[in-house]
Amino acid sequence: MERRATIKDVAEAAGVGVATVSRVLSGGSASPQTRERVLAVAAQLDYRPSALGRNLRQRRTGGMGLLVPDLTDTFYGQLAEGVLACARSAGEPVVLGSTGGDPEQEADLIGMLLEQSVDRMIAVPSGDAETWSPAIRAGMTVVFADRLPAPPGAAEDPAGAAVKDLMLLDGLPSAAASAAAAAQARRLDVPSVVADDRAGIRTAVRYLRGLGHKRIAFLGGPGQDRRVTAFREAVGAPVDEELVVFGTGSRDSAYAAASGLFQSRPDLSAVVAGGNVLGEAAVLAARELDLRVPKDVSLVMYDDVPWAELCSPPLTVIAQPGRDMGYRAAELILRSGGRRPRSVVLPTELIIRGSCGPRR
Repeated sequence: MERRATIKDVAEAAGVGVATVSRVLSGGSASPQTRERVLAVAAQLDYRPSALGRNLRQRRTGGMGLLVPDLTDTFYGQLAEGVLACARSAGEPVVLGSTGGDPEQEADLIGMLLEQSVDRMIAVPSGDAETWSPAIRAGMTVVFADRLPAPPGAAEDPAGAAVKDLMLLDGLPSAAASAAAAAQARRLDVPSVVADDRAGIRTAVRYLRGLGHKRIAFLGGPGQDRRVTAFREAVGAPVDEELVVFGTGSRDSAYAAASGLFQSRPDLSAVVAGGNVLGEAAVLAARELDLRVPKDVSLVMYDDVPWAELCSPPLTVIAQPGRDMGYRAAELILRSGGRRPRSVVLPTELIIRGSCGPRR
């Protein structure tokens, strides 16, 4: 039987990379000349994605795994859409799992996918580096998205680990940060696609400072070590630790944390919520406590989700490109097999709406 053309055949014949072919065939961005050339070659080779044929030749089940903490979180839905769009263009099925933010459940899912011979994984990690080491040693190709697993010892020194992460993202020449990164890279050797948390949080705090706010609180959740460290850096020493509070990840916990913050510190004038679930909780808690936004309290939320514009007033947000993050992570997985791909840091954007006002 004549061998069917693969996406790699199209890429080689068109003189472009596999990721470029994937982007063109899924309707992504490309120059008109490149798009025309790729589509012409695909038609000439009669290219049709065939995951079954490819998987039989490679003797694996095929596809890739995608693990996220919460399927009901709008941001993770956007990230999943990006992964699915890229995978679909390459004819790859995706096995989707929710870890619930629980490292033990995450480890169980990793083991299950390994047993099913799924050998590629995109993950928003909940466990630390030791959770992921067995899968990588077993030959699984992994790309982390949105955040990185905590390095060993982070539980004892979470602030120190997060500071090193931020310094590395900023490219600062820190011997300690470089040594820590080198050790972790040797152990995991895993690329990632993350947003520039530091720049996003820093811009939001500067904006609130410019409006006259001095008592700014941070409402955080699991996996947001880099964001809270960036917040502490942005507000400067000494940090009022009573204004830095955390929920455990559930909506009930986020609401309890927001409500407790507002009631214990009536003197605060602004809040930065570290994610959309936390932002939702802050809006609900403020409403229940008859706090007017932005007259009584200004609010900035990390993540731009559809309901943010429907609030009254619409929320000012730090937008990160969730769908693009997922798409880029899937591209890195599809490039695996050759040289290890480089990690990607995507920009954030402060979108100013009506939830912030001058301090009265």
